[in-house]
Amino acid sequence: MKLYNLKQHQQQVSFGQAVRQGLGRNQGLFFPAELPQFSDIDALLEMDFVTRSSKILSAFIGDELSEETVSQMVDSAFQFPAPINKVKDGVYALELFHGPTLAFKDFGGRFMAQSLAAVTADSETDITILTATSGDTGAAVAHAFYGMDNIKVVILYPKGKISPLQEKMFCTLGNNITTVAVNGTFDDCQALVKQAFDDAKLREDIGLNSANSINISRLMAQICYYFEAVAQLPKAEREQLVISVPSGNFGNLTAGLLAKSLGLPVKRFIAATNVNDTVPRYLKTGDWAPKATVATISNAMDVSQPNNWPRIEELCQLKGWGLNQLGYGAVDDQQTAVTLKQMYADGYLCEPHGAIAYNVLEQQLAADEIGLFLCTAHPAKFKDVVDDILATDIELPVPLAKHNAMPLLSLESNNDFTAIKDILYSVQPTK
Repeated sequence: MKLYNLKQHQQQVSFGQAVRQGLGRNQGLFFPAELPQFSDIDALLEMDFVTRSSKILSAFIGDELSEETVSQMVDSAFQFPAPINKVKDGVYALELFHGPTLAFKDFGGRFMAQSLAAVTADSETDITILTATSGDTGAAVAHAFYGMDNIKVVILYPKGKISPLQEKMFCTLGNNITTVAVNGTFDDCQALVKQAFDDAKLREDIGLNSANSINISRLMAQICYYFEAVAQLPKAEREQLVISVPSGNFGNLTAGLLAKSLGLPVKRFIAATNVNDTVPRYLKTGDWAPKATVATISNAMDVSQPNNWPRIEELCQLKGWGLNQLGYGAVDDQQTAVTLKQMYADGYLCEPHGAIAYNVLEQQLAADEIGLFLCTAHPAKFKDVVDDILATDIELPVPLAKHNAMPLLSLESNNDFTAIKDILYSVQPTK
């Protein structure tokens, strides 16, 4: 498998290099040089989740890793289901929160850990993973890499801008996991990660890597659950499918569009955001004009400069898909709360991110279409918000209850690259 740097097309790397590096020169994202396609989608949809996912990922990776190796990686990573749940006639929820950290990031985080282990199996070089999180990436990455030899993980998150339970899920581990509460926004954290990758000496000194959805292995893993969702639908409902994706950094929508490029029958996708609506405004006006990030009750989507958008534009250009084929919508906190109440009254307990995707889907779904929206995290991860809106008392699942009782181990830092750089050097093993 060859991938090229979207900012410098002449830089081409293997899958292993892309996984190890994370980003290309000039902070460029890696993108597949060839887009595979499956001729018999029905046969693929008849397979079980792990077998099908192995076929999909092998099609991208090629002969760089054997099919047997990829199958073992997938089997180790995807040890939990991605069920669909019928919310009402013609509308389904794809529940992606049945993994160990109760969020969709478990799929990508765990597959990336398997990928990194596979492509560095013969290396004695230490690796430092630096990533930014707006809530759920941190937990998925921390748990996926916890206790792994020769890998240090440093996670930056905006202080006071993720839910307390999200914070407890990954800031209580210690060992090879270091968490840093940054006085700033998620976009600030993301900018600090990019600065680190621009520092050639730092990159070399600590073996820098990233586990954000900028890492191609994480993104590829997310393709698989779109196929799993369609496989669970009645065959008669597959051809008129509209999928609404709650969108922050836009990795999830990128993966969905890659699934479509493989041949998955999806009529159209909808990009659903909160008031951090850079992409909806861009799709409406053609003007890319990020604003200051606003804190919302759907905090994992509080992103004004989504990293993955260049991949979406590249894919649409290559496939001849107009961006005007994408649906879009933005939902504020008040509308989100009303939607949560409506869904709860109809018998479905959701959380703010899924509610936003449902809200925009409801607005745009035609009578003859089938709707699917992504539920990206367990409602209990946003217990304070959901309990307040619904006047309920959500019981904490075991993983959350366990970590909620543990002390926070986070460092605190200003939005300052020198301070972050010092932390990155400080966590290195003594030579």
